[in-house]
Amino acid sequence: MIEGGFDPASLAQSWPKPSKPRPIVTFGAGSIVGDAHFPAYRKAGFPVAGLYDPDHARAAKLADQWGVTAFRSGDEAAAVEGAIFDLATPPSRHADVLKSLPDGAVALIQKPMGSNLTEATTILEICRAKKLQAAVNFQLRFAPMMLALKDAIGKGWLGEIVDFDAWLALATPWELWEFLLKAPRVEIAMHSIHYLDLIRQLLGDPRGVHAKTLGHPNHGVAQTRTSAILDYGGTVRCALSINHDHKFGRRHQACEFRICGTEGAAYLKLGLNLDYPRGEPDVLEIYPKGGTDWVPVPLAGEWFPDAFVGRMANVQRFAVGEDAKLISPVEDAWSTMALVEAAYQSSAAPATPITERP
Repeated sequence: MIEGGFDPASLAQSWPKPSKPRPIVTFGAGSIVGDAHFPAYRKAGFPVAGLYDPDHARAAKLADQWGVTAFRSGDEAAAVEGAIFDLATPPSRHADVLKSLPDGAVALIQKPMGSNLTEATTILEICRAKKLQAAVNFQLRFAPMMLALKDAIGKGWLGEIVDFDAWLALATPWELWEFLLKAPRVEIAMHSIHYLDLIRQLLGDPRGVHAKTLGHPNHGVAQTRTSAILDYGGTVRCALSINHDHKFGRRHQACEFRICGTEGAAYLKLGLNLDYPRGEPDVLEIYPKGGTDWVPVPLAGEWFPDAFVGRMANVQRFAVGEDAKLISPVEDAWSTMALVEAAYQSSAAPATPITERP
């Protein structure tokens, strides 16, 4: 406990574990599975029944590394009774996998929820028609630093939030995700979507968005730089400055949020993105209501893999009735996709012209 009564150790940083976790069946064998999904599930003690990928050799190699089954077909994977289906597939493949699942199945869908809003709507309709209990893997909400931040805001330690700044200047290794190198939508759809979703959780839905997203002359990735302003009316200012092409050494790189309230503030460093996938430690500091200085919050884990633990824990608990609410269900995730779509539309639209000198 410090001046003003703020106790950083009291902030929630983890999600309760399920009492009887169900077996997990993963679709996809990309790098994210070995880097985050399986490490998280092993750490949490969640049973993994196996995985399926159309590239069976790739799936078998990953399965051998983790001691799980590499299914020979999607039908075989979908037939695992009582499973939680974990879609780590490219966004354009989500719909087909969801169609193959048993009616009423429980699923966790890798973000984004389709390649665009049209695909997101199709996915939403599939989930409704098949009565799938499906959530989207917006796991940043479950990172220990973000759970603690949300708890601090909920307890009033920042007062009313009036400012949200996201500032990234770093070098992202896009070559790790081969399918992104020719994708028409990359930066907002695959990366900043995490931040837009988190902002929606903390601030609610904005009235609109001004955005510009573009690539870089040194490579062919569709977009790697974004500037965006979310319109929350006359009180809250929300801005994102994202540059994945700051390849001039670590010294002046950054990946941080600054969140200011009427009575306090928070600073976060998202260490994972700095030297991905090794990353650096995450950081959360809070200047609490009634305080006189910044207070470091000791963190109980990192974005990877701990956010994936919390994300799956909520799905598992919801499946057996231990959580009443599914976080980021497809109904809510569709609204994040609508914000992404609006950002791309804004980027494609002409800017407000400047009056020429008479």
